[in-house]
Amino acid sequence: MTLRWQSIVVDCENAQRVGEFWSAVFRLPLQGDPPVEGEDNEFWLDFGGGPDLLFIEVPEPKSVKDRLHIDLRPDDQAAEVARLEALGARRVDIGQGDVTWVVMADVEGNEFCVLRPLREDETATQPPS
Repeated sequence: MTLRWQSIVVDCENAQRVGEFWSAVFRLPLQGDPPVEGEDNEFWLDFGGGPDLLFIEVPEPKSVKDRLHIDLRPDDQAAEVARLEALGARRVDIGQGDVTWVVMADVEGNEFCVLRPLREDETATQPPS
């Protein structure tokens, strides 16, 4: 028996809106059909072999800090934070203190981090710092 990691799921009030934000972040086309009133609306990003990022609509709004989040590692942290802010993200303080990453929230308040670039002596498999 085999097991495949299919998706990372993001609960949303408006799956299309959140999906469009992350589509712009990753520069990937948003997959899914136009929303239909009264139906389960789903949109996703296909990373070509890796897990999809799936956006599904849920009836309740976000109310607490996320227990699972996405970490992004750009080549230029400041430029990427500025680009994400232009897309509608905002910086958030979740009590992280003085750290090397920037905590941000997407258009519905889902937290994610923008890490510093890797140094030449580091590899992408090392934990974030």
